[in-house]
Amino acid sequence: MAMRGLLLVFIVALWCSALRCVVPDLAADRAALLAFRAAVGPGLPWDLSASSPCGWRGVRCANATTGGGEQRVVALQLPGNDLIGQVPPGTVGNLTALTTLSLHSNALSGGIPADIGNCAELRYLYLQGNRLAGEIPDGFFSLALMQRLVLSNNRIAGRVSPEFNKLTRLATLYLENNDLNGTLPPDLDLPKLALFNVSGNQLDGPVPASLAGRPASEFSGTGLCGAPLSPCAGTAPPPPPSPLPPPSAPAAQEDSKNSKLSTAAIAGIAVTGAVVVLLVVFVVIFLLCFRRRKTKADTSTETAATGDDDASPETVSVARWEKSEAKGSRSRSAQMTAATSNARKLVFVGGEPDVAYELESLLHASAEVLGKGWLGTTYRATLEGGVAVVTVKRLRELPIPEKEFRGTVAALGALRHDNLVPLRSYFYSKEEKLIVYDFVRAKGLSALLHCPNGGATCSLDFAARARIAQGCARGLAFMHGAGSSHGNIKSSNVLVTDARDGAYLTDYGLVQLVGAGVPLKRVTGYRAPEVTDPRRASREADVYSFGVLLLELLTGKAPANSIPGSDGAADLPQWVRTVVQEEWTGEVFDAAIANEARVEEEMVRLLQLATDCTEQRADARPVMADVAARIEDIVGSAQRKAGDSDEFHSVSADHSEVSQAVSPP
Repeated sequence: MAMRGLLLVFIVALWCSALRCVVPDLAADRAALLAFRAAVGPGLPWDLSASSPCGWRGVRCANATTGGGEQRVVALQLPGNDLIGQVPPGTVGNLTALTTLSLHSNALSGGIPADIGNCAELRYLYLQGNRLAGEIPDGFFSLALMQRLVLSNNRIAGRVSPEFNKLTRLATLYLENNDLNGTLPPDLDLPKLALFNVSGNQLDGPVPASLAGRPASEFSGTGLCGAPLSPCAGTAPPPPPSPLPPPSAPAAQEDSKNSKLSTAAIAGIAVTGAVVVLLVVFVVIFLLCFRRRKTKADTSTETAATGDDDASPETVSVARWEKSEAKGSRSRSAQMTAATSNARKLVFVGGEPDVAYELESLLHASAEVLGKGWLGTTYRATLEGGVAVVTVKRLRELPIPEKEFRGTVAALGALRHDNLVPLRSYFYSKEEKLIVYDFVRAKGLSALLHCPNGGATCSLDFAARARIAQGCARGLAFMHGAGSSHGNIKSSNVLVTDARDGAYLTDYGLVQLVGAGVPLKRVTGYRAPEVTDPRRASREADVYSFGVLLLELLTGKAPANSIPGSDGAADLPQWVRTVVQEEWTGEVFDAAIANEARVEEEMVRLLQLATDCTEQRADARPVMADVAARIEDIVGSAQRKAGDSDEFHSVSADHSEVSQAVSPP
């Protein structure tokens, strides 16, 4: 008997040795990765002769928490690597020590691998921006450690399974823009859920009670109903009242009289009600017409305020009367004529332009509308004969005293720096207020980062983004050193040259011109938490806004409320802290720069600087001079690594080639 037992042990040992039937190890992980590469990524630059996969791009190894603690592959991060095709079983599913899987922004198709449930250590799964279809496999719901799941912008179908309740640690669940259908599980209960979105799916029915307190934008583009959306239709009407017993015979005649009186009263009430309804309809029509006219005037978004716009611009004159902007009976043209007849002139600050121009020629110059915002309308004006091109900002109604206006604008005009769009002149009257800048040939950073059509024209590598940050930091540090503040830092107030080697701040200090009676519409996604009135601009608040701008540059995400109609915008400081708290920093970066391994250290350093700038406490933020110095050091480090000084040359090396002061191109 003992001999038979020993023989059996010997046979099993030989069988396991022959088939490598042992606890999965690094060699097994390497084999799974090679099968993955052959299926969807034959172009991955992996050294196939290496015995260990730990040095391959996107592969991270560490000592596993199970299986004896030997080194295993714990992260596979290949966003935006041109992966294409279906991920077969026996590849990702065999990486059993995997904690992070990031394959977003590729062209993967088919379904989520059915053996994904084998990855019992998986905590972070990012598959957004692919072409994945089919339902979420059942094995997925055995991943009890899952914390962040992002499957948005795919073609995933089927119902949202009640099995999600098994993922009790889930903090992020993004399923938006898929083909999910049916209802959400009424008993859905994810106690740690912080980030959620199912918008853009074919879902219907009521929102579960556990999600009723979330923003409506997380359910937009669906047929869902109930809080926080509109109430669900089809609720049963209240039962009719019980019929009264028939009247007794002696009371029949008296009831008949009351019936006649009731009929007359009802008729009177009906006539009165009809009149009231008619009046209400007239009022509603009037309000709708008024609102439509107002909306038509104010509908355009604030774009690159002093830069070129790819869209066909509207050709007008600066003094053209727009009814939507008129506040009195006289037209703008008439007002401006009266102003000029009273010998009111442009006031030049910081020196006369190379080619002189006057108010009258400016007002009647051929102009193109570049953008409209809550502060006013911005034009690019070409003076008569093409002798000069300037940018004119025509401010909205600003109830500010003339002395205060002139003093503020004169101080802003005295600021001269290579990274500030020069303020050249201004005009003040009770009816009109104009700010004139030198024209800069550049594009808005917001349009470049969030290009609606994509393509190479909007591509910004890390080198370009670092130069943009460097230029903005220099300009803002100069302003702070001069005792001034910007007050409205955001990507649409940053202009970038066509060569991506220059950056300029515009609209600086203009919030100081807004009177107390004017409602503010400043973009809240950039606003420091302590700011209650943006008119009171502070240097600490500028540093916070600049930190958000850095995060926007690094992540490619728009801050909350910064792009009209963009539900996907995020509270960037909170989102970044949420992602990096588990040290999965690679997930933060925009897919367009995530794989620039040569400057990975510099990217992380710039990210750390951005988080320092966006500290909740104002006194915990660095001063802008230190911020600029840290960016200079980061850019210098990247330049040394590049080994090519042309790649990371100074932003302000030569502006004569990229800017247009007054003379036309």
